[in-house]
Amino acid sequence: MSTIEDFRRETRAWLEANCPQSMRSPMPDGDLVWGGRTVEFKTEDQRLWFERMRDKGWFCPDWPVEYGGGGLSAEQNAVLESEMRRLRCRPPQINLGVWMLGPVLLEFGSEEQKRALLPPMARGEIRWCQGFSEPNAGSDLASLKASAVDAGDHFLVNGTKIWTSYGDKSDWMYMLVRTDPSASKQKGISLLVVDMASPGIEARPIDLISGKSSFCQVFFDNVKVPKDHLIGPLHGGWTLAKALLQHERRAMSKFGEFSLPNHFDLLELAERYLPPAASSSLAEAGLRARAIATAMDEHAYKLTTQRMGEEMRARQNVSGVMSIMKLVHSEQEKDKFEVLLDLMGHRALGWEGDAFEAEELAVARAWLGSFAQTIAGGSSEVQLNVIAKRVLELPEGKQAK
Repeated sequence: MSTIEDFRRETRAWLEANCPQSMRSPMPDGDLVWGGRTVEFKTEDQRLWFERMRDKGWFCPDWPVEYGGGGLSAEQNAVLESEMRRLRCRPPQINLGVWMLGPVLLEFGSEEQKRALLPPMARGEIRWCQGFSEPNAGSDLASLKASAVDAGDHFLVNGTKIWTSYGDKSDWMYMLVRTDPSASKQKGISLLVVDMASPGIEARPIDLISGKSSFCQVFFDNVKVPKDHLIGPLHGGWTLAKALLQHERRAMSKFGEFSLPNHFDLLELAERYLPPAASSSLAEAGLRARAIATAMDEHAYKLTTQRMGEEMRARQNVSGVMSIMKLVHSEQEKDKFEVLLDLMGHRALGWEGDAFEAEELAVARAWLGSFAQTIAGGSSEVQLNVIAKRVLELPEGKQAK
């Protein structure tokens, strides 16, 4: 009988043989491989790693084999994750569907929906985006207004979604819509999946302060959505949304575990931009101490992520844990870039041109982008409220009259 140690040896040998050496390093933002209908690779090694992990079923290692997964137990999946961390293997693809919608489908989807939607997701053939936030319905998500009206054999969807990551590049969207305008806010919401190629959908990129346009506003004008694209019960989408947001926060916390999207080595940059410790001024020594402390916090977070992964397998409600991890990671990233700017001085303030190195220009944009991470997936203030309520079990304050 094969033991877990046998599985570890087999997994280690397979990764050593199949993960190209260039795929064993932190992944710069521009090197992300997104699954989808038009998946693109910058190098042959990226393609090989993608295809080998796909064929192994390890895009979704703990999903059932019949839905395209690897069929691993929770214990085996933990071994795979630890061995990938040991080798510093990059994720073979980034896919919001796998990380967020897939687990919800496994729990709430019909058998027909699982067999139709999960295998293409598990093969990296469909790129997904999330249609939750709206203008005036961000942190107060339950006040959303995008509607889906029963039109016989389909829903007719109208409205708009905003802050939709890569909405202009995605193949499908999972979205919250209001299906009962007469019900209370949470009770009149449903979860739909929508083909982004459907007539009546327009995605407009939003320019960000960092110079990138990963966010979009998406408009829906009488978009026909088949009835079988309703996930879970009609008007029952709020329960599914809460479950999906737990997985979203877990996915965002994994960015730090895999050095994504931040690939800046804080201690290496400190050595490059600060004079040797023996000749440092008091101010420079203080900066070095801040850099070391921040790097220690980052390492402690990665170790905690591994431990929490083990603990979460035994928990029924992990929303508080996910909020803690998401809050800590996004605030740590922001602090890290503040330290980097202080270390690098004016070298971290370039925007374009040959006077700065490519990495220096990337730091400036990543610093600006770090502020968005404290909002994406639920703002830090929202996470603090979740922690207060579901972890610390503090009483909710009464509204002033």
